[in-house]
Amino acid sequence: MSPKKAKKRSEGASSNVFSMFEQAQIQEFKEAFTIMDQNRDGFIDKNDLRDTFAALGRLNVKQEEIDDMLKEAPGPVNFTVFLTMFGEKLKGADPEETILNAFKVFDPEGTGTLKKDYVTDMLTTQADRFSAEEMEQMFAAFPPDVAGNLDYKNLVHIITHGEEKDQE
Repeated sequence: MSPKKAKKRSEGASSNVFSMFEQAQIQEFKEAFTIMDQNRDGFIDKNDLRDTFAALGRLNVKQEEIDDMLKEAPGPVNFTVFLTMFGEKLKGADPEETILNAFKVFDPEGTGTLKKDYVTDMLTTQADRFSAEEMEQMFAAFPPDVAGNLDYKNLVHIITHGEEKDQE
């Protein structure tokens, strides 16, 4: 090990957070950090967060919200701390919960189901569009109920666990 690496490790640099990400990801985090570090002092502080929110069009952020964000850090937020915080957030991310949350955006009433026609419209007209054949395959594998509702909670469970959820 080079003396430089030994020194870094001895500083206890959070069990090498840099090994958790690919080089391209680290570069993207560095760009995000640089954008957020508005005053370019190498740390993200209250003013940097407020300015970042303002740049994103959110002008009425409560001071308490900013304080709560900074309290998540063990100390001043430099790039290593920033990367470590993202690593911890991503490491604990449950794929099932992540996918469920994506579906919940389209289900403001929280019913756990979406209309087949709505799902078809969204998946064939937005972003990475599904073909008619892909839609048929999906509905063959995950048929909607008699009212035309797709039980997305069960769908997500099958996607992430490979089996149907036991009916309670």
